[in-house]
Amino acid sequence: MRSWPVFRRGRWAAGVSLALSDGISVVIMAYDEVASLEGVAREIHATLIRLGSPHEIVIVDDGSSDGTGEVADRLSSELPGLRVVHHQPNQGLGGVYRTGFREARRELVTFFPADGQFSAGIIEQFAPLCAECDFVLGYLPEQSRSPQARCLSWAERVLYLVLFGPLPRFQGILMFRRAVLDRLTLGSEGRGWAVLMELLVRASRAGHRMCSVPIKLRPRLSGASKVQNLRTIVSNLRQVLALRAQL
Repeated sequence: MRSWPVFRRGRWAAGVSLALSDGISVVIMAYDEVASLEGVAREIHATLIRLGSPHEIVIVDDGSSDGTGEVADRLSSELPGLRVVHHQPNQGLGGVYRTGFREARRELVTFFPADGQFSAGIIEQFAPLCAECDFVLGYLPEQSRSPQARCLSWAERVLYLVLFGPLPRFQGILMFRRAVLDRLTLGSEGRGWAVLMELLVRASRAGHRMCSVPIKLRPRLSGASKVQNLRTIVSNLRQVLALRAQL
């Protein structure tokens, strides 16, 4: 079975070439996150300034109806390098990823949810690893998760192993080289995360370098998850099965 490198915190510290001359694109995925979007966007912006690389932030407002779009437009006038794409109507997670793939212009690309569950410090954690990897994939350590979450994660990994073969561990945040998208043709059109799974499977089979990194999950700043529900899980399962038939 193929062995995937797993990097722990502290490895690839100062002295590693960041290879960031073309910068970083951060796509913020926002659907009805009016209470948390501004804090998340400003945290990411401050992190990118501190990192010192050319950068952009792209907020994808996925048909929000709670004022998220208005907050995003205001931030675009206040934070240099931030722009907004509005979906109307809502296109789901898959539509947000496809828009992000199309709109990102910098060499390195990453996606963050607007709920604040992931620290912007992950950008600083992942960027140095891109000197060695085409994809850096975050995962949540098992001991940090509830028994139910661990069971679901295990079942998901087994399913993907059966359907697609060995893949690196991944939950949450990833960073990858924009040039990879130019070499792959993605056909998934659904609302769920099948397009992201397709990207990982096709990139893995094409021999792109991948590594997995442990990350931490924070409490949401407000509201409730819009993806951790039975309807969404069943929908994504159907799309993943359809993806298997295409590959």
